[in-house]
Amino acid sequence: MQKQTVSVPAGDVEVRVDGPDSGHAVLLLPGSTGSPDSFDDTASRLTTSDLRTFVVEPGVALGDSDLIALLDALGLPWVNLVGRGDGADRAWSLAARTFGRVSSLVVIDRGHPAVHGDTSCPAVELRTTMVVTDPSAQDDASASSRYVYGDYRVMPLDTTDPSAAAAALATEIVMRTSAW
Repeated sequence: MQKQTVSVPAGDVEVRVDGPDSGHAVLLLPGSTGSPDSFDDTASRLTTSDLRTFVVEPGVALGDSDLIALLDALGLPWVNLVGRGDGADRAWSLAARTFGRVSSLVVIDRGHPAVHGDTSCPAVELRTTMVVTDPSAQDDASASSRYVYGDYRVMPLDTTDPSAAAAALATEIVMRTSAW
């Protein structure tokens, strides 16, 4: 993976870039306390599927305007968006507020912000998958369906094997990048 530093209003952001320069880009947002390499195995699998991956390294708190600036700086008119932890919160927000910049959304163990009372976040209007690795997130997954105006899928993931989890996550992302 190549590393690229991008300046956004919140500060300098490190982005890991990999994969062919194809028409499909995937922006992966790990949680702020996550490991910088938390998406490496998934990104490698996505690259094998002919997708270009952009993994934002934790460190700088990014809002919607920072993420739009990041997309602009990377030359990405639209992306398939993936988030984990508070990265999933940012993903929900960006997907809900920027029509046309996000073509699909995959979140891990994090329901729509309105499920927990943040009514400032609108519903998303695109294909969305919530991957559930923690059984306590199942209720959030069910409740989030009313905030998705598009195809919504909940994918329970019952494995503790990191390789199997990365493969299943990559499969969900690949499914969402396809228009069929």
